Amino acid sequence: MDQDLSLLAELLVAFFLVVGGFFALVGSIGLIRLKDTMQRLHAPTKATTVGVGGALISSMLYFLLIENQLSFHELLITLFLFLTAPITANFIAKTYMQDKIRRKDLPESGREYGWALYDHPPEMTDESK
Repeated sequence: MDQDLSLLAELLVAFFLVVGGFFALVGSIGLIRLKDTMQRLHAPTKATTVGVGGALISSMLYFLLIENQLSFHELLITLFLFLTAPITANFIAKTYMQDKIRRKDLPESGREYGWALYDHPPEMTDESK
């Protein structure tokens, strides 16, 4: 019975390692093959994040199921990665837009004040505070 549980744990760890490795490979290939900076943003922020997440999940499962220890390091790394990757992609996209895209090439924002990158925010009045 104990060997069956150990085999199942090893299969789960191997599965998440393979899935994580596959997504990391796809993200790396996408980073190389995609032509434009805005296209290249998707490869590292989407596929590679899932790839690293798969490796971290497999590490958490290994320590939990095989070593009988609960490890919070992987959980904290995953949380940090999932919080910082979208923010970094947003900063890169805004920098690219400011450097390469003219304001007249952008579609209408559908708001009264336009694009935040190009327009200053409206002045705050005493009534709106």
